Amino acid sequence: MTRNSRHRAIAAAAFLAAAPALAGCGAGFDAITSQPYAPTEATSVKVKGLDITQAFLLGPDSGGTLPAGASTPLYLYMVNTTGQPDQLVGVGVDPALGTAKVPAPVPLPAGGKQAAVVGRPAPSIVIEQLKKPLRGGEEIQVQLQFEKAGIVPLRIPVVTRSREFATLPPAQGASAAPTPTPTPSATAEHGEGDH
Repeated sequence: MTRNSRHRAIAAAAFLAAAPALAGCGAGFDAITSQPYAPTEATSVKVKGLDITQAFLLGPDSGGTLPAGASTPLYLYMVNTTGQPDQLVGVGVDPALGTAKVPAPVPLPAGGKQAAVVGRPAPSIVIEQLKKPLRGGEEIQVQLQFEKAGIVPLRIPVVTRSREFATLPPAQGASAAPTPTPTPSATAEHGEGDH
């Protein structure tokens, strides 16, 4: 076997070994490349017959701050997969953080046929009178209180109002991100006759 034919044989063997892996990368409708990509930092759990998904607290715009005294709304979806109806009756947070306000129980129909939506179309459950500022990226320990399922503890992220969250109404009391100061450009330094 000559040197060139040996190199060709090695290259062909390497290609044949990699072909099944390469073919699997884009094969079929279930390929990972054909799946929708929706990045999110929200929390999702399945516990006590409840599917709690997309749970997050809305923080400030990217680069901004939710100052002490402001409020942060809770967003989440809940599906009750048990055979009996339930309802979210309360939310608990550490008093060193603030106080949670739940204006009315949130019904969860039985059988998993309908999702209970919190926060849309308008925020209803809010952590008020924050004791410390939030910038986004923090996690807050929350206890969801259900009439039948009892207490469900969650660590819920504070997300900034950016990307897929940018269309949500701003959190009450949020301060805006600092705006950049314009710098003089090279064209502004020259007069109209200077070229």
